[in-house]
Amino acid sequence: MENLAELKAYLDFPRDIAIVTHRNPDGDAIGASLGLYHFLKEQGHTIHVISPSEYPDTFAWMPEVEKITIYDVDPETTKSVIERSDIIFCLDFNALDRIDKVGELIAPTKSRKVMIDHHLYPEPFTDYTLSDTTASSTCELIFDFIKDIKGMRYMNPTIGECLFTGILTDTGSFKYSTSAKLYRIVAELLEVGVDDYKVQDLIFNSLKEKHLRLLGHCLNNRMEILEEYNTGIITLTKEDYTNFDIQRGDTEGIVNYLLKVSNVKMAVFITEQPTIVKISLRSKGDFSVQEIAKRHFKGGGHRNASGGYSFQSLQATVERFKSLLPRYKFQLTA
Repeated sequence: MENLAELKAYLDFPRDIAIVTHRNPDGDAIGASLGLYHFLKEQGHTIHVISPSEYPDTFAWMPEVEKITIYDVDPETTKSVIERSDIIFCLDFNALDRIDKVGELIAPTKSRKVMIDHHLYPEPFTDYTLSDTTASSTCELIFDFIKDIKGMRYMNPTIGECLFTGILTDTGSFKYSTSAKLYRIVAELLEVGVDDYKVQDLIFNSLKEKHLRLLGHCLNNRMEILEEYNTGIITLTKEDYTNFDIQRGDTEGIVNYLLKVSNVKMAVFITEQPTIVKISLRSKGDFSVQEIAKRHFKGGGHRNASGGYSFQSLQATVERFKSLLPRYKFQLTA
């Protein structure tokens, strides 16, 4: 980060700070936000965490997660927090349109703004930027930030468990975007007292009965394997959402089951939402789904994990996706 010394000096005095993350927050977004929240709170700052929409129940165990202000639930408090903030930390997103109307509140403020993110093509709307597309997660970058600002003496199990949550979920349990540096970070988190078994148990062993029934439905009734292109597709309709009472976060991880098939190199999860069709893409090896998401579905992400959306119908979106496969056949079958 350029001007780190300047930012460090600014944070040497108590400030009113807002931490903002993206809509439909995942483990990395929540983990990074709460990890930074607990760190800055210990430094004597007044901290508020904001999310445009609600977080999945999977992360309801995280310390003080209930204090997150949800714009969709309480827009007035969100506006008040942003307007009085001295500095705003923007975590796990690289453009204000990723946070919808919250971005419209942030843009005109005179608050200092900090971006900490690992996505491609960050937009220049902040005063300080820590952007590294080679990082596994924003939580990895928050670890670096804390260490650079104050050193490991301020790292504790509460902060560490938040950061471990983001690292664990964004790497798909250490399958994607790993590095020697990342494993050294994890080792340091364990050394300060992070219980890695407990965190994994809380995240992955807290399903409800409906989650298993939904998974069974997806694999038995909604899965299609296109062997010619080493691609698997799962779709969900609006009726499925009603029948299984699907709520935010309930479909997390389903797309990854397609990659368990030995010859599947690309996995696609296409879901019919109230106003759009969402597309989640995963891949194995060197095949990049980021290009497909960005070029064809107004999205983006990482090489092996990306997403996008379509305003066409579910059927039209599926057909459009399938029509793209011939141009990627060589890469998918090589």
